[in-house]
Amino acid sequence: MGKFLLASAVSVALAGFASAQGTGDYPPDAEPGSCYARVLIPETYEIQTEQVLDEPEHTEARVIPAVYETHTEKVLVKEQALTYSVVPPTYVVETEQLLEVPERTETVVIPAEYETFTEQVLVRPAYVTWKPGTGLYGRTLAADETMTLPTGELLCRVEVPAQYDTVTRKRLKAPERVETKVIPARYRTIERQVLQTPARVVEELVPAVYEDVPVQRLVTPERQETIVVPATYKTVEKRTVTGGGTVEWREVLCDSNATTEKIAEVQRALAAKGYNVQADGAFGPATLKAMEAYQKANGLPVGYLTISTVESLGLSAD
Repeated sequence: MGKFLLASAVSVALAGFASAQGTGDYPPDAEPGSCYARVLIPETYEIQTEQVLDEPEHTEARVIPAVYETHTEKVLVKEQALTYSVVPPTYVVETEQLLEVPERTETVVIPAEYETFTEQVLVRPAYVTWKPGTGLYGRTLAADETMTLPTGELLCRVEVPAQYDTVTRKRLKAPERVETKVIPARYRTIERQVLQTPARVVEELVPAVYEDVPVQRLVTPERQETIVVPATYKTVEKRTVTGGGTVEWREVLCDSNATTEKIAEVQRALAAKGYNVQADGAFGPATLKAMEAYQKANGLPVGYLTISTVESLGLSAD
């Protein structure tokens, strides 16, 4: 029964290939006994870098505080007076406000606020391409999924979606602002004795009394400087397709030009590369999985046991 199914499948494949020859859609320079399949050539890419604005140019205000110096002033505390030994003089106490620190203003800079946002940057545009369907070695057609039959060419039209990268950027949320507040002047209260009644009988001169009081005096007023902070950029990468992605005729191994010994030789070569496959000469699901993993890892057309795959494994196609 298995041989009957295999003969039927081969007949169908040959009929389909003869039909393709009738329309001119067949591999050029094909020799008798050779098998070809249309395979998808892997894409090659070129990495390009682009400078993207990370943080825009902005200005910052810097406040240079005022400079004061402290000096002392002699303040009259008690006036000179005449005293008498018999009748002492009498005094009244008066208070006076002495300016210690003059009124001034202070400027405070409230920094600008920024927020972070993300943006999708196109790395590779979407495109439509042909991909091979089932058939030949590498595509299971039998109901029990244990045998592979050549059935001719089967192509699928698929759309490969665009690829984007997420880029994080900053933008101004609230601009920088300046607030000014007034620091009131500070005074010191002093008491002064003023002669009310001079001494009598015995006159005596009482010298005036002074007190040294520290006072702050403005030397350099507060000023403001504005500096420009330049914009910053960061580098993002974009991938551009430079080749591949096309469907081409490639020579493959099938049951017409490959023996079980050749399949076992391929299986042993895959096992030597570290893939889990047994050298039983039957191209089953395990061999298909190992072959496709090897093809993807080495940039080879995926899906069929091509001559280029055999030669990449260090084997001859004969």
